[in-house]
Amino acid sequence: MLETALRLFQERGYDKTTMRAIATEAGVSVGNAYYYFSSKEHLVQGFYDRIGSEHRVAARAVLDRETELEARVAGVLTVWLDIAAPYHEFAAQFFKNAADPESPLSPFSPESEHAREAAVALHREVLAGSRTKVVDELAEMLPELLWLSQMGLVLYWVFDRSEDSERTRRLAERGARLVGRGVALSRFRVLRPLVREVHELFAEFLPGIAETATARRKT
Repeated sequence: MLETALRLFQERGYDKTTMRAIATEAGVSVGNAYYYFSSKEHLVQGFYDRIGSEHRVAARAVLDRETELEARVAGVLTVWLDIAAPYHEFAAQFFKNAADPESPLSPFSPESEHAREAAVALHREVLAGSRTKVVDELAEMLPELLWLSQMGLVLYWVFDRSEDSERTRRLAERGARLVGRGVALSRFRVLRPLVREVHELFAEFLPGIAETATARRKT
C-alpha cells in the first residue's frame, strides 16, 4: 500500500489522492486499508519510518568512514538528500499538511515521535563517533539541536528548485562546518551557557521537543 500511495501522490498529488483510490490501486479492500492505516496521514507516517530507516542504513558508510565531525554531519545530511530526492516533486504537498500543528504529519506530533526519536538517535551517533568530543553537559541537548537543524534544511530543500538541490547541498556543507566549529568551541566554558540557552529556547517554544526530552529522562 505504501508503494502504491507514493506512486499516486506523485501522479495525482497528495491532496487529490484518497484512501479509496490507494486501496483500489493496491488491490485491497477499503476496510483492510483502514485496518492498517487509520487515515492517509497515518499512511504517510509509514513513509517517514521507511525513509528514516533507509537513511540510517545509507549513513552507515559515512559513519564508518569519517571521524571528523564536520564530515560526519555533512555526510549524513547529504545522504538524506540522496534518499529523499525521488520524492522532491511532491514534498511541498506534504509540507502544507506538516505545517499544521494539529496534523499527524507534523514532525513534532505524537504520531511522528518514533521517526523523530530515530533521527535524533542517528545524530547522537554522529556526535559520539567523532574525534571532536562533546562536553558532558552538552551531550544530551546537541543531538536534538542537530535534528532541528536538519528540519530547517528539509524546509529549505522543499522549496529549492536548483538542479539536484545543489543549493541545499551547499547549505548542508556550510552548516556542517559551523557545527564542527561550534562544538570545538564548546569546550570553552564561557560559550556553554549560550548553547544551553538555544536549546531551552527550542524546548520551550517548539511543540514536542520538551515532552520528548522529559519522557526520555524518565526512562
